[in-house]
Amino acid sequence: MHDFYADDQGRYQTAGHMSENGQLASAHPPAYGSWNGDASPYSKWDPRGWSLKNKIFLALGIIVVIVAIIVGSVLGVRANRYPNYSKLDYTLQDTFSGSSFFDNFEYFTGTDPANGFVQYISRANAQWLNLTYASSESAVLKVDTTYSGSQAASGRQSVRITSNNTYADGLFVFDILHTPYGCGTWPALWLTDPSNWPEHGEIDIVEAANGGTFGNQATLHTSDGCSMGVKRKETGSVQNKNCYYKENDYSGCGVTGTDSTYGPEFNSNGGGVYAMELRSAGIRVWQWARSNIPSDITSGSPDPSTWGTAFADFPNTDCSIGSHFKNQSIIANIDLCGDWAGADKYYKTQSDCPNTCKTFVRDNATSFTNAYWEFKSFKVYQSS
Repeated sequence: MHDFYADDQGRYQTAGHMSENGQLASAHPPAYGSWNGDASPYSKWDPRGWSLKNKIFLALGIIVVIVAIIVGSVLGVRANRYPNYSKLDYTLQDTFSGSSFFDNFEYFTGTDPANGFVQYISRANAQWLNLTYASSESAVLKVDTTYSGSQAASGRQSVRITSNNTYADGLFVFDILHTPYGCGTWPALWLTDPSNWPEHGEIDIVEAANGGTFGNQATLHTSDGCSMGVKRKETGSVQNKNCYYKENDYSGCGVTGTDSTYGPEFNSNGGGVYAMELRSAGIRVWQWARSNIPSDITSGSPDPSTWGTAFADFPNTDCSIGSHFKNQSIIANIDLCGDWAGADKYYKTQSDCPNTCKTFVRDNATSFTNAYWEFKSFKVYQSS
């Protein structure tokens, strides 16, 4: 007995025959291939014909692709994290200028924490030696240019001042007429809490060493857990990304500007303005030559949202700004030799300065005629 089935042309074909006991001896022919089972009855694209091994490989491949997509998306989102530097309305809180400039500061007279070959002196001695003085136009802080040899055997006399007021945040605008430079010098304009360093952080706004021909460096020094290996928007060149004070030979996470941002070139252009914004979203530093100072700074209504890309950008992405920076005082000083300016790789190799740093500083008083800060004003704004 035979069974019949209709092919796709509508014709009946023999499908098989019945055995004598009535059982079907051969069912419908395979969909593909021959009657003798030489090939699978399924297309190679039909999973029903795949082996278990191939199905497992497919499943693993799909899982790998899905994981790769998820990881890629997460990494992409993470790499593009960036804080919201929304506009803040700033009002003037403190002004340091004119003949009373130094009344706002204390004079540090202790041993130099940075191992400098320097004697920081009191206000009375600084005034007697004419190392600090102020007029209606500017305030000057400088290094002694008188004593040499045995008179400077313990280091050359200089000044370090710390503001009486402290700040948790704010916009700091520094109008600078002259930056110090010369072999052996290490000047800085910075913020920190001297009684709680490094736990409360350090923000170096203007800093350089020796000849001052390599541009300004803005740097953070913090306790552990502050990294700048994240998306940033800045025009300066990144030196290091880990801000932990012990890393990278205690150099912090610095950003360096062009030659014109410090030293002889900066001074010859009439100086300029540095601005530093300290807020929960991050820390940013801008710098302008005298001829390019934004009009809103000149008018006394600064608006950082209009200033464009900062010179240095330290976002809060992987660094809790509020946790790492507290109780900040403004500090200005001129150190001599020390951990930066006195290191051979900076004093000799980079700057080609003579003798050893300490010998030069001790014996060459008149070489420090350009080792002085001249400030037009410091202004501190706070958001309302």
